[in-house]
Order: sequence, then structure tokens, then C-alpha cells
Amino acid sequence: MFIGPGDLAASLGHIGNPSHPEVQAAIADGLRRLKAKGKPAGILLPNEAEAQRALADGFTFVAVGNDASLLARAADALCKKFRP
Repeated sequence: MFIGPGDLAASLGHIGNPSHPEVQAAIADGLRRLKAKGKPAGILLPNEAEAQRALADGFTFVAVGNDASLLARAADALCKKFRP
């Protein structure tokens, strides 16, 4: 099972706020239920620190970043190489 915090936040009425306590509680509850059933739990997170924490919490697989943020960072890094 893969948990998408952004989508979950939107579904719970907290668009753009996956850190909202209600969203975090739902994520923790989902992880607990999946672990109890012996099912793998995955999550999408925006940065390495949150990904490391999710792995420590017991998530089986973690995606870090999304296509838009990864593309934006790569483009920014490339631009910086060519700016004086």
C-alpha cells in the first residue's frame, strides 16, 4: 500500500498541508494497520530527512521528491553552472 500525503491531505480537507495533525494521524494509523496485517507500506515524501524518519518508523519503501521538484532542482543546478 502506498500512502500519498499530499493526496491524503486534500482528501481530508487540508490541501497543501500534509503536516496537519489530522493528516499525520491518518498516516500513522495507516502504517500501524498495514504493519499489523504484515503488508508493505510505502510513502512519498519531499526530502531526505522525512524519508529517513519514515524508514525508521517502519515504512517498507519510500519515494523521495516528485517529478516536478526533481526536475526543478536539476534545472536550477544546471542554470547555476552557466551563470557568472
